[in-house]
Amino acid sequence: MAGDRAEEEGEKPPEARVPAAAAERVAAAVEAVAAAGECRNAYRRQLMALSRRIRLLGPFVEELRERRGTAARGEAEVEERALAPLAAALEAALALLRLGREGSRISLVLERDSVMKKFQGVILQLEQALCDIPYNELDISDEVREQVELVHAQLKRAKERIDMPDDEFYNDLLSLYDKNYDPSAELAILGRLSEKLHLMTITDLTQESLALHEMVASGGGQDPGEHIEKMSMLLKKIKDFVQTQNPDMGPPMASRVLDSNGDSRPIAIPDEFRCPISLELMKDPVIVSTGQTYERACIEKWIASGHHTCPTTQQRMSTSALTPNYVLRSLISQWCETNGMEPPKRSTQPNKPTPACSSSERANIDALLSKLCSPDTEEQRSAAAELRLLAKRNANNRICIAEAGAIPLLLSLLSSSDLRTQEHAVTALLNLSIHEDNKASIISSGAVPSIVHVLKNGSMEARENAAATLFSLSVIDEYKVTIGGMGAIPALVVLLGEGSQRGKKDAAAALFNLCIYQGNKGRAIRAGLVPLIMGLVTNPTGALMDEAMAILSILSSHPEGKAAIGAAEPVPVLVEMIGSGTPRNRENAAAVMLHLCSGEHHLVHLARAQECGIMVPLRELALNGTDRGKRKAVQLLERMSRFLVQQQEEQESQPQASAQVPPQATPEQVPENDIAEQLDSPASQYPMVV
Repeated sequence: MAGDRAEEEGEKPPEARVPAAAAERVAAAVEAVAAAGECRNAYRRQLMALSRRIRLLGPFVEELRERRGTAARGEAEVEERALAPLAAALEAALALLRLGREGSRISLVLERDSVMKKFQGVILQLEQALCDIPYNELDISDEVREQVELVHAQLKRAKERIDMPDDEFYNDLLSLYDKNYDPSAELAILGRLSEKLHLMTITDLTQESLALHEMVASGGGQDPGEHIEKMSMLLKKIKDFVQTQNPDMGPPMASRVLDSNGDSRPIAIPDEFRCPISLELMKDPVIVSTGQTYERACIEKWIASGHHTCPTTQQRMSTSALTPNYVLRSLISQWCETNGMEPPKRSTQPNKPTPACSSSERANIDALLSKLCSPDTEEQRSAAAELRLLAKRNANNRICIAEAGAIPLLLSLLSSSDLRTQEHAVTALLNLSIHEDNKASIISSGAVPSIVHVLKNGSMEARENAAATLFSLSVIDEYKVTIGGMGAIPALVVLLGEGSQRGKKDAAAALFNLCIYQGNKGRAIRAGLVPLIMGLVTNPTGALMDEAMAILSILSSHPEGKAAIGAAEPVPVLVEMIGSGTPRNRENAAAVMLHLCSGEHHLVHLARAQECGIMVPLRELALNGTDRGKRKAVQLLERMSRFLVQQQEEQESQPQASAQVPPQATPEQVPENDIAEQLDSPASQYPMVV
């Protein structure tokens, strides 16, 4: 063999003697899992559990690498035999995780029996592979061995139980797939499915569409068959539902800013904030018919040049209509504020002329407005319901209804004693508010107090839609001030605490938007938002975790917010989030920790963070986090390092006394060589279980 010849001739370094194929496969698989993004589908919980267990094998991989250069041929053969089953099991797990991230979410649920068999097979394979690891022969430390044995115990328990997606979810999907459902329940079913499948944005829907196309393409050009056609029909139903319910939803080079010393420093603009045409930070992001987002001026110039295809996907655009991406615009403004940049200003030039209603459409709208003024409650209710549906249908209707004078009349019905009429009226206003010009009309009509009244006193659906209306209006920066000053925030906090799941999501979205304005943060904190958010962050179900962490990050920049968060004993859960959360939640957790460690009680929080083992997850975040996450992690590491050095110096200067730290959180004494090791050792890429 070539390897034998190299050894005999002495032409290769010693490590070339070690055929470490299995060890390299194990390392590659663990690193691929650690680097993978989150899964957003019906198996999110199962996939996250599998990913978390595999990532805990990271220290085991590190020790295998350390011994490679010193392993003799016989030891390498033992390693190969011991690790080959583990490598195969990890590669099977990686394939399953890839299917979870990239496969069709609808198909994964419809084929749940097959998918769950794959889960069980992978778990069994991993458990068996870890069962007989020769730790002593592989020279694995006791600490790492305990961690691998913990993973093995978790897999052994998981092997004995099947964690299936809930039956209601499966039956809902199956009923639409087989068309055997009650038509009156269709909207409720679609609402549940879009939420549980995580198909709530244009980006999500586009990815699902591409996944279905990939299934067709993988068939080698054969007829896609009834199964694929039914799934495509089902996706179209969900897409239509989501776009009518949330038509403003959309997806989330270096610039230079001045630091605290007045020096210019480069800052990377996230790719999702750049226009795909100009590659510049977007000022006025809009969504085209294919679901892609562009800077308005760039895509208008593209269309005006005679192009009819989407620049990114090359798909033909079914219409030249552009939908403002309010959510992305708010995220860009927040990012600019966080990084000390001036938020981009949108052009004040008027858009294309507003299309006019036909005479028959205008006559129908006028007739409905007359019914809104009727003393007959039944007529009011039916007219409000019909306007609600018309405003939901398309942009032209929203313009025509507002121009006809509907907004003041609908506002008057928000105080109606008939809850159903009130619900239709507030939802009609929500649908009208999607058009940007209508936002100004709604605010100038004095709508906020009436919307807040519904938010406090309406039916649950009316309260949900009142919260969604406030969210829609608050995408305009100056309206954040108006809404926050009129009592909306306490009512939103109440809905976040006691509402339905959809109501809580609407309330969280509105609160996030409103708290971007500094003046609203204190109002939210005084309304009791922090305890509710901490409850969501520690909720074992993980419901609204993303929203909760985003809000917590915003509030932590306010002095009152910092104090309220600090009083809630947040450090253990934040450290855990930094180590095992989603990329966005990890960066938000690091941002919150950084604010806490910069405040009045920073020594208490630094000591508690040390006790909770923050250094390892911080190093991993500094290496592999998002750009913002890396910056926050580096800043936190610097603070922790200074804290540890300070503690050591105090111990040396007062040998007979304990280190001077606040009595609430006296940290464990750290030997000098341990501090040096923590500060100087190479950053580990993986969290350790202690």
